[in-house]
Amino acid sequence: MPLGQFVAREGIIDLGWGHPDPELIPTDGLKAAAWRVADRYGPHAFNYGYPAGPGPLISWVCERLGSTDARAPTPDCVVATAGNSHALDQVATLFTKPGDVVLVESPTYHLALRILRDHPVELAPVPTDNQGLRVDALADVLMRLRSRMRTVRLLYTVPTYHNPMGVSLANERRSQLVALAADERMIVEDDAYRELSYDSDAPPSLWSLARPGIVLRLGSFAKSLAPGLRAGFITSDPPTINRIRNSGVLDSGGGISHFTSLVVAEFANSGDFVRNAGRLQDAYRERRDALTSALSEHLQDRASWLQPAGGYFVWLTFPPGHDTTALLPAAEAEGMAFMPGASFSLEPANCRQSLRLAFSRYPPNALAQAAWRLKQALA
Repeated sequence: MPLGQFVAREGIIDLGWGHPDPELIPTDGLKAAAWRVADRYGPHAFNYGYPAGPGPLISWVCERLGSTDARAPTPDCVVATAGNSHALDQVATLFTKPGDVVLVESPTYHLALRILRDHPVELAPVPTDNQGLRVDALADVLMRLRSRMRTVRLLYTVPTYHNPMGVSLANERRSQLVALAADERMIVEDDAYRELSYDSDAPPSLWSLARPGIVLRLGSFAKSLAPGLRAGFITSDPPTINRIRNSGVLDSGGGISHFTSLVVAEFANSGDFVRNAGRLQDAYRERRDALTSALSEHLQDRASWLQPAGGYFVWLTFPPGHDTTALLPAAEAEGMAFMPGASFSLEPANCRQSLRLAFSRYPPNALAQAAWRLKQALA
């Protein structure tokens, strides 16, 4: 049986997976941090954890967000998670009821759709453009659903370095969105890529702009450290955090990912996290530039895309009439792969001419080669 989720296929540069390069995971530093945790805490590192998560991690998250976001949370506004997939599933479990409507961007993170489909809710799309979610369209969607007496419970959004589009929600729209949500709904903000900014600081989170109780922000260490740790956090207002802390799963099993949360805290408090984040920014910036430069060389007259300011992804769009699902077998025959755009939308036809390229797993020379192979597939 394979050890990891990603299984390499011989001869194929697979840009369909939004995974980090194993060579960029700080294995030695994490191993050293794990040993220090075992020495410092002894059996307490391996016992049931405090439901909100271990104090060293919560304190560091508050401090770090004070540097990377528009405001810092207080400890009563944070709860540890097993990463954003677990957090989204827990939020859907605790804050939706059967028959509720959950709004999602179109396109959006395809695996978030899978998680939400595990719950008895109806999913409804909200259009996006090259400035992120269209708040004007959101207002129209809410009006239509209200006229049908539907209850819209959540809006799931990736406003910063969007997956799959790579764009960030414009600052004016951020203010409009939290204002619209102030008396309406609870926003679930997937903030997985905040640490991976390449040209300037990441924009302020929706959570930092909204009044308490409007936004649940999901933060993860999967992209900024190592996905196998299954460690992350939620920030929200104290009543919402208490609802999560007092949930049955945390009452039964204690804090989620207790040991790995302690390892993250140890790694971070030593200064290694900030150093590692800088190293990742440098590496991924170089990879982004290599891929987009190669796309400009080989596909500038065939497709359009935006230069992502952070994150993992380039969203490539061909003229109407193209079908990237049909293109994929030809690309694989040429030795590269991607994720077809139809996978990312509740309305697949609207994204049929687009595809997602992840530049995170491969070095620059392989990314340039993948772009050339994509050109060959189109030919």
